[in-house]
Amino acid sequence: MSQFEMRDIRMVDLERQYQRHKWEIDEAIKEVLESTAFIKGPAVGLFEKELASYMQVKHCIGCANGTDALQLAMMGLELKAGDEVITTPFTFIATIEVISLLGLKPVLVDVEPGTFNLDPDKLEEKITDKTRAIVPVHLFGQAADMNHILSIAKKHKLFVIEDNAQAIGADYLLSDGTKKKAGALGTISCTSFFPSKNLGAYGDGGAVFTDDDLLAAKIRSMANHGMTKRYHYEHIGLNSRLDTLQAAILRVKLRQLDDYNRRRREVADAYDRAFSHIPGLQVPERNPDSEHIFHQYTLRIKDGQRDHLKSFLEKKDIPSMIYYPVPLHMQTAYEVLKYSEGDFPVTEELCTEVLSLPIHTEMDSDQLNHIIRTVTEFYR
Repeated sequence: MSQFEMRDIRMVDLERQYQRHKWEIDEAIKEVLESTAFIKGPAVGLFEKELASYMQVKHCIGCANGTDALQLAMMGLELKAGDEVITTPFTFIATIEVISLLGLKPVLVDVEPGTFNLDPDKLEEKITDKTRAIVPVHLFGQAADMNHILSIAKKHKLFVIEDNAQAIGADYLLSDGTKKKAGALGTISCTSFFPSKNLGAYGDGGAVFTDDDLLAAKIRSMANHGMTKRYHYEHIGLNSRLDTLQAAILRVKLRQLDDYNRRRREVADAYDRAFSHIPGLQVPERNPDSEHIFHQYTLRIKDGQRDHLKSFLEKKDIPSMIYYPVPLHMQTAYEVLKYSEGDFPVTEELCTEVLSLPIHTEMDSDQLNHIIRTVTEFYR
């Protein structure tokens, strides 16, 4: 295939991914349509069981989206208004949004400049007698430094709520030599099945994971209005159920997840080889304890060249994305937190430098080589 015949490059090519699994997905959808079990149908329970097994946790509770998963986790842990919850200013807004909606106090800790994840060396100084939980975000596809974070949490008797929306399937090496999945390390964890995720639905969806039987039962109830048996409510809850059609689709895609992650790593490895020696580019740092499954491949573009490179790529029909252009502490909605510019220098610098390149399961060699050639050409 020549460059002139090359397919359009997308950040995520869900169309081709669907075509690859079309028969299985269509059959799964057809089965739900024919059963008319659209709410809490059999596919939901089967998917929850299969995903719990994959994650090697006791309980998986499906819900409507990843934001609800975070809210359900915090509600299930009975965090109270005024309790402090520590997280990062360099993440999607949902993490801090839920903390604020529940009347909790977000406390932010800057991130590591290489992995973009919460910096545990800056964590302990932010812990007070009001701190109840830490929310490490496993950003862009690899886990935060959980060995360090779990040790600090244990010392201070804090809950650890993993935001695992971007790293599902990544293995993590614990300090005792055992391996667990990112999302199976803390008190409780949350994920999203937004279509662009490594395990993505064809609409919204999310899940909560825990090994705690009582906590799981409470969250399952809370996700269904707080109901314990029909029209009997023991908890204040939400209407947050995983749709049966989405569960059926996700069952098909779960069987492909390890292959999806492998394909993404192959693209990332090619990018690393091509870009690691280019002055002015910094390839993603890989945490030696965490597998990286590359939800995003995010470069740091030095010397004020980020926006110029983005424009150059656009002219060559190559999309790119900036995750995230404005730190959470500088968003208008969160001025109430009383943070100022300069409070989180690593995050603020990242927001001026990061650029994510296309990475997905369907990328072919022509597309990959075109992206590599174009980035390399920019630096000649």
